[in-house]
Amino acid sequence: MEAAAQRNSVPPERALPFFTFVTAIVTLAGAVTAVSLVALPSEIPALPVGFWLMAGLAVVCDARPFTPPGRRQSSAVFPSICFTFAIMLLWGEAPAIAVQAAAVVVASWRMRHTVWRTVFNIAQYALALTAAYTVIRLAPGLPYVVTVVAAAATWFAVKYGTVTVAIRLLTGGHWWRSVSHGLAFELLSTGSLLLLGPILASAARTNAALIPLVVVPLYAVYRMARLSTEHEQVGRLDPLTGLANRKALLGEVADRLPAHAERAARHAAERHLALLVLDLDRFKHVNDALGHAVGDRLLVEVAGRLTAAVRPQDVVARLGGDEFAILSGHLADPAEATDLAARIVEVLAEPVPIDGLPLDVGGSIGVAVYPEHGEDFETLMRHADVAMYDAKHRGDAVAVYAPDSDHSSPERLSLLADLRRVLETTGPQHSGGGPAAGREAATAGRAGATAGREAGGAGEITMYYQPQVEIATGEVVGVEALLRWRHPRRGMVDPEELIRVAEQSAVMRLLTRRVVDDVVEQVAKWAAAGLPLRAALNVSVRDLHTGEIADQIDDRLTRYGVPPDRLQLEITEGALMADPRRVLATIARLDRIGVAIALDDFGTGYSSMQHLRRLPLSEVKVDRSFVLGMTGDADDAAIVRSIIELAGALGLRVVAEGVEDERTWRMLHEAGCHVAQGWFYARPMPADELAAWLARYHPLRPHLTT
Repeated sequence: MEAAAQRNSVPPERALPFFTFVTAIVTLAGAVTAVSLVALPSEIPALPVGFWLMAGLAVVCDARPFTPPGRRQSSAVFPSICFTFAIMLLWGEAPAIAVQAAAVVVASWRMRHTVWRTVFNIAQYALALTAAYTVIRLAPGLPYVVTVVAAAATWFAVKYGTVTVAIRLLTGGHWWRSVSHGLAFELLSTGSLLLLGPILASAARTNAALIPLVVVPLYAVYRMARLSTEHEQVGRLDPLTGLANRKALLGEVADRLPAHAERAARHAAERHLALLVLDLDRFKHVNDALGHAVGDRLLVEVAGRLTAAVRPQDVVARLGGDEFAILSGHLADPAEATDLAARIVEVLAEPVPIDGLPLDVGGSIGVAVYPEHGEDFETLMRHADVAMYDAKHRGDAVAVYAPDSDHSSPERLSLLADLRRVLETTGPQHSGGGPAAGREAATAGRAGATAGREAGGAGEITMYYQPQVEIATGEVVGVEALLRWRHPRRGMVDPEELIRVAEQSAVMRLLTRRVVDDVVEQVAKWAAAGLPLRAALNVSVRDLHTGEIADQIDDRLTRYGVPPDRLQLEITEGALMADPRRVLATIARLDRIGVAIALDDFGTGYSSMQHLRRLPLSEVKVDRSFVLGMTGDADDAAIVRSIIELAGALGLRVVAEGVEDERTWRMLHEAGCHVAQGWFYARPMPADELAAWLARYHPLRPHLTT
């Protein structure tokens, strides 16, 4: 898939060793063939008609050599080989070298080879023919068939060996890969032509008129090989756009990685290789609204724009549907990959006119760079895919792979397995009955949980609770339940990472069930101890997509005898945006049960006013990012006051989280905020520590402090 000019070029850092080898081969060929070639002019008049027929056919056939796609640079099939090998068997190496040189000149002109490459190819053939002829002269007593096969094997070893060394010096990579890549094809194609040489020689000895007949089987083989290759090539192309498909892309990556690996090992320039994955936005809408025919035309136009945006040596592939990939090598810096992605975004920004209708085409691009983000095709593709979805999730056009965004990295998969194990081995074991039965079962469950934790070695899942205090009275009116996981090796796992890991899998269902069980059980215990606290717990997008969480909460409230108003669920605006219809159905059912709903992180998402109007909310939580900045940022303070006024006008309770100092607390009181939560009152703590804290807590009222 590279231009002829690319194939003829030599990287500057490889020029010295490569051209040193080329010069050595040319010099050696000249030295070993000089004597025989000097005597050739005197032999020409004596050469028979059979020689001239073979010479003419050799040159004519090589005027159109067959070059299969996807092979290494030496894999073109040159029919002249069978004719020159037969000439060598009949009349010696000098006439064969002369004919082969003429055929190489014609083929090189057709294939646009440079002069140095043409001379190098002639030298390779000269050495191969000379070596084969030497074998024939040194083995006069052996059977003719054995001698010919040995000569053919020698010819192949010399020719293939010199080309392999040249390719290794030119492209780098492992020696064994340079030797093995294309070896089977070369043995079949070149070996067949060499073994056809003795048959041609026998025909020439019998009657020179038989020589042209070999063109018929050669043409048949040529056509069969071309049809087979065309079939293979179709299998490597996307039928709609004509771009490379995934199979061809994999082959390109495999071909280019060895050279980049060697550059990376030497810390040489242009050692980076980038794989970009592009997923079009809103393409499904085009298909649904205008039909698949229009969608196909749009994909063809996008393919053309992508091809025009990249360098000639870059590869553009269609992976399927509305997903494309771009492979770009020889990059001096990973930033060049993001520059390429930016160019692609720019060319896609222009609407595509189809039947007079301008269609907006955008996309999300993920970038993975070798060797930083992977050292093989599968890893690079997966990481580029992760980056693409990260860009789509964040609403950005381009994202470079970052391990933090990879929910399927080995480390996270291990963490997910540990989380599943700790949830399955330490889950509460409940029995039927009222609160008393629930408390007895919970006690037994805790004992089993300890044993499970020790056996499982995956750590301990616990709930921490942070008090929520009414600002005006100083009374503790509720708590927020916060999940904590102490891992045996990693220590306390960051709560946000814990949720990110769980939310991408079915483990989230186990985690939510565990949290609901523990929190409702704890509320029942507090009620039995004379502490009528309301507990708020967070739920994820995955939880709200089905009605299962509503069934579970209804069952647990009934089992423990807890009034529904003692439980509150906190949802984020992001959860609403994911699938509004399914989420709203679950929220409506929870509202019918009597469970309060709070909108968490208010002001950081989208369509906030619409949510306040449509949802059965009882509370709005001001995001901590605004509360923390109140004392030093007038804009944050204004935002908080506006949220409080808006919520108050709608009859909603306002909770400010992240209250860490007295000045913020007083500003919230002056603004009319109802409830505060933060380290100003207390840090999150386990349930037993909370009971002790409540016992010694004295209400803090703004008008009683100075």
